[in-house]
Amino acid sequence: MVPNQLRLSAAAHGHGGYDSDFSDEENGEKSVQKAKSIKEDGLLIKPFQKATQGSVVHRQFAAEEWDREEARKRRFHLIAMDAYERHKKFVKDYILYYGGKIEDFRRSGANDKTDLDVIRENHRFLWNEDDEADMNWEKRLAKKYYDKLFKEYCIADLSRYKENKFGFRWRHEKEVISGKGQFSCGNKHCDEKEGLKSWEVNFGYVEHGEKRNALVKLRLCPECSYKLNFHHRRKEVKARKKRGTAVPNSKEPKIKKTKLSCSEKKKSKKTTHKDQVSSEDSDSSGKDSDNSDAQDGPSDADFWKGPLQEPDEKSREEEFDEYFQDLFL
Repeated sequence: MVPNQLRLSAAAHGHGGYDSDFSDEENGEKSVQKAKSIKEDGLLIKPFQKATQGSVVHRQFAAEEWDREEARKRRFHLIAMDAYERHKKFVKDYILYYGGKIEDFRRSGANDKTDLDVIRENHRFLWNEDDEADMNWEKRLAKKYYDKLFKEYCIADLSRYKENKFGFRWRHEKEVISGKGQFSCGNKHCDEKEGLKSWEVNFGYVEHGEKRNALVKLRLCPECSYKLNFHHRRKEVKARKKRGTAVPNSKEPKIKKTKLSCSEKKKSKKTTHKDQVSSEDSDSSGKDSDNSDAQDGPSDADFWKGPLQEPDEKSREEEFDEYFQDLFL
């Protein structure tokens, strides 16, 4: 009886005895699902993906990976910045790590020059062959600016006219388009358009330590003309008269007067009375003959003098010159 009781107690404690018919099927399904999940995980792994490490990596390896990732992020951040922002970041990092002041990195702009400064230093009112002998890039820039100026009329600064000091410069494109200096007063501070006069001025100036002279033209209003001629009068440029057709004089040749002797004068006085009577008759007959000749046309003797003179036809350039003669004084 004792062994049977022991068997029952062992079965009660789960050590055998009461086996289930469904236990094998449940274990089989679990193993199939586990194998299927492992297979699907293998398919999802990419070729370049590293295998996951189950154990904790070494500290040096982790530090290297961290530094490499931080360097990659820093490189992408620097690429996104422009050159100036990148420069400022490097300067700030230098000051942060090594100390110093931001003023130490600021460059001095005392020697900086713009294109306008270069032109002002090398500009000339008139260029000659000697000035173009030794040309550097600064002089070439000033010469290029000089070639773009219009040198027909000048713009004047008459603010110091009482000291007999004047400033002149050539006109640029905008002033030519607006008519400043030609159709309006050439004074820098005046825009009068009525009563303009043209003046020629012998402009003496000192340029780069050399004294020079230039003959320039101005168009000024009456008030500014008074300022220009305050000390002594300048030469006024007037419009040239148009050449008209010359009116032919009488065809009779001019008789030169000769000195007569005393005896001839007495004889001429005696014959004057007789000639007066005959001259009256001849004048009346001469007038009638002249009228008849004028009506008939030119006489036969005129044809033997030479070919008829045809009026000269003006070319197109001469017509334009006459048209613009009054505009460009």
